[in-house]
Amino acid sequence: MRLVGPNGEQVGIVRIDDALRLAQESDLDLVEVAATARPPVCKLMDYGKFKYENAQKARETRRNQTNTVIKEMKLRPKIDAHDYATKRGHVVRFLKAGDKVKITIMFRGREQHRPELGFRLLQRLAGDVEELGFVESSPKQDGRNMVMVLGPHRKKAEAKAEVRAERDRKAAERDADKALEQAERVERSAAAKDEPRRERRRSENLDPDM
Repeated sequence: MRLVGPNGEQVGIVRIDDALRLAQESDLDLVEVAATARPPVCKLMDYGKFKYENAQKARETRRNQTNTVIKEMKLRPKIDAHDYATKRGHVVRFLKAGDKVKITIMFRGREQHRPELGFRLLQRLAGDVEELGFVESSPKQDGRNMVMVLGPHRKKAEAKAEVRAERDRKAAERDADKALEQAERVERSAAAKDEPRRERRRSENLDPDM
């Protein structure tokens, strides 16, 4: 077999008995890494550590995978200012989280003959959130509805990383505040214990004839 050392160095072609002896002397495992090669290739390694590191890498890969999520927001062509602000807030939240947003304008009755109302509303919304997202799919009439899709400027993994960083920052600030509080309590406690001694010293230093 061809033997590879724990740091990737080439040991050379050795007998299996010699490879097993080297593994035992090094307190390592002998692992076959290329069974179809001629001769087969084996490597000296800590197999338990190898499996653990691979599991960690797989977990990190899964964490960083971006699952495409499309949120949907429905509006009416003649939506009032308050409702529009609320709906826009939801769209902003979705885009910040790295999700796509499907905006649907629902027409009813005579509104179906005024598609320009829906088009202008979608344009307005796209302009209001342009710092966070872009128009991935332009407004299109779909039966009684008009649909537009907004895509986020940031990837979902980036958004998650920022959320984690912000959470860690706040946790660090809370820990620092607690440590400062504890230090102040200790200082106040020490000062309170020392106060009687200071009072006693002042009394002793007073002139008895006064």
